Order: sequence, then structure tokens, then C-alpha cells
Amino acid sequence: MIAETVCSAVSVAGLGIAAVTAYRKRFLSAARIAAYSLVPIGLVMTGVVGWLADTAFSPTAWAGFVVLGGAWLLFMITRAVERRGGGTRKERKAAKAAAERDAVAPAASAPSLGQASRPAARPAAQPRRAEGSGDDFSDIEAILKKHGI
Repeated sequence: MIAETVCSAVSVAGLGIAAVTAYRKRFLSAARIAAYSLVPIGLVMTGVVGWLADTAFSPTAWAGFVVLGGAWLLFMITRAVERRGGGTRKERKAAKAAAERDAVAPAASAPSLGQASRPAARPAAQPRRAEGSGDDFSDIEAILKKHGI
């Protein structure tokens, strides 16, 4: 009962402020204030305020909100763990099997000391072309050759 009275008083005060604003020739602001001031009385008339009042003072309702919050928290934790862990158990097993299958043998990266290997043959340096020969990519080619590409 008191919630309805407070909402009605707020609506009447808001409509009074809207009337003063309209008197000052600020009609757009007055219309906006009137719209905001009609919301509380509309909520009372639809029964939302009564429902909220019943819910706010009900221990069962608050216990339900706690359970919903716990379910939401549990859901978010499992999503975070799933994203961090790399998916389902089947996906992790498949990734582990692929990693073992594609793994390099331990001795493959060790240098071979027994054989004397000669250094890789370097391409012969090409003579420089004259300026203005129309080849604008010579610098790029030199960089690519330097990196072995």
C-alpha cells in the first residue's frame, strides 16, 4: 500500500515539474519529463510494484535468486575452463595423438659430427644492371636472395 502511494506522489511531482517546464516554453523537455513521471503510476496500475514488493520480502524468492546466481556462476566457470582446456576430452586426445605422431625424433636436431659436410653452394652474384634498365625489383630480389628465398 505504501509503495503505491509513493509511486503516485512521484508521478504527481513529475507532472508538476513537466508543467513548469512547459510554461517556460521548453516543450520537448516537458514531454520527456512527463513520460518519465508516468512510468511509476503505470507500474502500479499493471501490478508490477505489488509483485516486486511480494518478491522483495519473500525469503523463498531470495533463495531462488541465490540458486539462479549459483547456476549462472557454475555455467560461466565451466565455460572458462572449457575454453582454457582446449575443448572436450576427445579433442584433447586427438590433439595429443597428432602431436606425438608429428613429433621429430630426438636425434634429428643433433648435428652430424661424423660426416664432413660442405657448406651449401651460394648462388653466384649477378652483375649489376645499369641504372634505368627498367627493373625496379632488383632491391627486392637481393633481399630475398639474402634470406635464401
